[in-house]
Amino acid sequence: MRIGDAAAAAGATARALRFYEQRGLLPPPPRTATGQREYGPWQIARVRLIRELLDLGLTVEDVRACAHWLDLVEGDTLPPCGAVPGAAPGVAARRLAALDAQIDRLTRLRERLAARLEGGSAAA
Repeated sequence: MRIGDAAAAAGATARALRFYEQRGLLPPPPRTATGQREYGPWQIARVRLIRELLDLGLTVEDVRACAHWLDLVEGDTLPPCGAVPGAAPGVAARRLAALDAQIDRLTRLRERLAARLEGGSAAA
């Protein structure tokens, strides 16, 4: 299928598919005799997985670091990184640590703002 149909099937845009290809997340698809990209079911599945990982908070660079094992994922189930030979378990662990730090920072910020709204002092 052509890029527009593939993008729609994957819940993405044609621009996103080109971007994923440029960034090394999606291998270049075969091309027709006229030079148009031709996508199949496995590329659609891979784009869906890339989007899921990005939606989970991983960055494009995080996903690129694990791109070599994306084809090992079967169906819609993400395996634990440690269960995939050659996977980079540090990517997910680092992202979780960053999210925990951000949650902690935002929780403290919320508490300070709530204290201000209640008329109390904002203790740091």
